[in-house]
Amino acid sequence: MTGKVTIVGAGPGAADLLTFRAARAIAAADIVIWAASLVQAEVLEHAREGAEILDSATMSLEDVVAVYQRAQAEDLHVARIHSGDPALWGGTQEQVDRLDGLGIEVEIIPGVSSFSAVAAIAQRELTIPEVAQSVILTRLGGGKTPMPPGEEVREFARHGTTMALFLSAARSGQLVTELLEGGYPTETPVVIAYQATWPEELVLRCTIATLEETVKEHKLWKHTLFLVGPALAASGTRSHLYHPGHFHGFRRADPAARRALRESKA
Repeated sequence: MTGKVTIVGAGPGAADLLTFRAARAIAAADIVIWAASLVQAEVLEHAREGAEILDSATMSLEDVVAVYQRAQAEDLHVARIHSGDPALWGGTQEQVDRLDGLGIEVEIIPGVSSFSAVAAIAQRELTIPEVAQSVILTRLGGGKTPMPPGEEVREFARHGTTMALFLSAARSGQLVTELLEGGYPTETPVVIAYQATWPEELVLRCTIATLEETVKEHKLWKHTLFLVGPALAASGTRSHLYHPGHFHGFRRADPAARRALRESKA
């Protein structure tokens, strides 16, 4: 009794955003469990002929674990495909805990998160020198999963840095209220992305002031991610890393540029 389960991060949806390691894991699997509503069907092109394909949309955790137990008894390899990155909102840990309890080997393969995919589509860096050097990944409270105390959007908004907000489109009015209560100005830029990397992808730019009306105008109730913060419109700053006055183990600093850099910090 052995078997193996590989939890595969499939990225935001587009099949060509799979990593090579993820594609190899799917190809090696005897059973593939995938989230059909969250991952494009093209990812299954990597599955070998004859592999058993199961849609997780119809399965509870207990149903999935039963498949893992069958794989253990029959020495099979299961690829469990999750959208995005398994480290975020994927129900990953509860599976790993049960796999550990059963003594089944488990591997986790990271995937491209939708927040980084949306930043790429919008052609924006989320950490701009002198503007924002942190990114907060969170979701709006009040949904199916309660938020721990202190993790409300309004509390994170007090930092004024870049935020990526998942699973919040259905309550856009509450989202706006909490962002403003946290201290963001109404003119703070927002990127709204629906079905990022899918054929029906829609990416919109607005501000916190127009966020709710934009969401409702386009009827974006799910599969939507928000990027919020001043970094989304910032320009004119420069990283010290590539400044000629900055030195590191592979590059010597230009003396005059080094003096100028020091003076700029004074």
